[in-house]
Amino acid sequence: MRTLIENTTVLTMDSAYRVLEQGYVVINDTIIEKTGAGPCGLPWDKKIDGTGKILMPGMINCHSHMSMIPFRSMGDDCPDRLRRFLFPLELEAMTPELVRLSARYAVCEMLLAGVTTVLDMYYFENEVAKACDELGIRGYLGETVINMETCDSKTPYGGLQYGETFLRSWNGHELITPLIAPHAPNTNSPEMLQRAFQLSREYDTFYTLHVSEMDYEMEYFREQYKKTPIEFLYDLGVLGEKTIAAHCIHMTKRDLELLSQTGTKVVHCIGSNTKAGKGTAPVRDMKAAGIQVGLGTDGPSSGNTLDLFTQFRLFASFQKTRYRDRSLFPAKDIIALGTIGGARVLGADGLIGSIETGKKADLVMVETGSVNMFPVYNPYSALVYSANASNVDTVFVNGKLLVSNKKMVNADLNEIKADLSAAMEPFRKLAAKYEDMI
Repeated sequence: MRTLIENTTVLTMDSAYRVLEQGYVVINDTIIEKTGAGPCGLPWDKKIDGTGKILMPGMINCHSHMSMIPFRSMGDDCPDRLRRFLFPLELEAMTPELVRLSARYAVCEMLLAGVTTVLDMYYFENEVAKACDELGIRGYLGETVINMETCDSKTPYGGLQYGETFLRSWNGHELITPLIAPHAPNTNSPEMLQRAFQLSREYDTFYTLHVSEMDYEMEYFREQYKKTPIEFLYDLGVLGEKTIAAHCIHMTKRDLELLSQTGTKVVHCIGSNTKAGKGTAPVRDMKAAGIQVGLGTDGPSSGNTLDLFTQFRLFASFQKTRYRDRSLFPAKDIIALGTIGGARVLGADGLIGSIETGKKADLVMVETGSVNMFPVYNPYSALVYSANASNVDTVFVNGKLLVSNKKMVNADLNEIKADLSAAMEPFRKLAAKYEDMI
């Protein structure tokens, strides 16, 4: 089936940052068949008028914990909440069904916000994969490996065995890429970090973990090893082109050299990092060192929202403030971080991240008719500084129309929300004992 999107402003995000005014894109099955400006000249089965809209590549969320939806708005101002009640409540309350229903809701939230690809790290990850497959989002998904009992393993490091089964089950899937996800260098032994890395090599997939995020993490490595976490991981031999390091807030010059030297990718989660007062990653220095950087929302507990528009605006504000340079990171470069930059982090820039012939048809159309979107002089600036998730009108993933006129096409969001709310009743009761913190 051939779909024509016409009369729109196309932000290709290709190497030349071409903008096609009065542009068109032709989708044939799962791929982009043709792009251009003016009349298309090809026959079509379905036509979408993009007048007054901006067409951009699908956005890529490179770090999240989707199924933490039940924890959203819980203890947002509580210090050290991860260890005080998030870990304990996860252990007590999260079930396979709650993970699946939470992931379904999170996927809807992301699709309605124009996120077409997500990298997720959580528990019962097979249930997350089912939700992503059902609703049609592109998912890079990893089971958490950690040195404690979890909701899906009575023994520490049970995620390693679960993860290997998960890797086998979803290997070769069109939309789902399974990966391995040790939680962090300070929540895994050196041996387990290496075993997880070896597993990722055996299955030729990605290895992702939180790195250089927490103050106590930095202190632990200084005292225990007289190294930074990045130096520690380098000496273990687990950095590399398929290693994706989330956060990387506290960086030394040597850390940046090691990330660049090994080809390790970085995900900057500006929303969650600044909300928690942790700091701002030195992205200008990372880019100068040749490190590939993408953007992540973190989980709905840490960053509260799962859209990249929030990250775009926060990224601009905090990076410009950190370096005291208003001209730093022009809006088009920020959009690149959330599209083709994210694709490079995932090693998928040959398939997604830009609007080019032969790539997968992961596309987002943003309307400019709402009160917050007038006037538009520069479409990149409008997306970074004016737009929000509610301006997303149309979303395609893999050539399939998933959002139209701001509504899910093949899913009932109200029903998904009601199912999740009902399943959260036991969770709410268990959470009551932490009410002094939440």
